[in-house]
Amino acid sequence: MINVNQHYFHIIENHKDAFNQEMFEGRYSEILDRYPYIVGDIGFEQLRLKGFFDDKKKGADISKRFSAIQDYLLEYCNFGCAYFVLKRLTESEVVKLTQPELITDIESNEHDDLTEVIAEEEIEDSVVDEVADDSKPTADNEIADESHHASKEKNMKTFSDFIK
Repeated sequence: MINVNQHYFHIIENHKDAFNQEMFEGRYSEILDRYPYIVGDIGFEQLRLKGFFDDKKKGADISKRFSAIQDYLLEYCNFGCAYFVLKRLTESEVVKLTQPELITDIESNEHDDLTEVIAEEEIEDSVVDEVADDSKPTADNEIADESHHASKEKNMKTFSDFIK
């Protein structure tokens, strides 16, 4: 993972070990901030950077899309030159790469909470079933059953309860 001007990149391809952090930082400009992919090629010991959009981006010129990188390398770069391709990382991708233990902890806590809720519901259901089997159907049982379902709905947790 590469960090330049508070932007993070991942090297997709590094042909002939072309990537040099110092050269990249020296040539990088804020014009490239809008591109999710950056290609750097080295010719005559000079680094040239060019940005490319995702293929899905509507309105982007075909020659500036990710799928056109190979054509760019063949047409505009010196034959056999050293080059690299970088992908800009989103904030969520950066968090996943820098703090994987945080994500694992959150996922395990959500799983534990969900398991507890399911276990509690199964216990409540089995107790209600045992009580219902032992007694004859009466008006009192129907009222108790309705109040049980009302309290069960009141105690039901939502997704937002697990996020806290």
